[in-house]
Amino acid sequence: MLVALAVGLVIWVAGWGLGANPFDAFLVTALLVVGAAAYRIAEPYIRERLLP
Repeated sequence: MLVALAVGLVIWVAGWGLGANPFDAFLVTALLVVGAAAYRIAEPYIRERLLP
């Protein structure tokens, strides 16, 4: 999740530097972090269902 946050912040700063709205660029970071958190929460259940 820390990697997703770091990548999202890099994208946020790059988007802001290229002229994107700062809030819109931050939404990309929020989407990456929420996606990573959802994966971390669901991972044990997915592994349990896929592995016999």
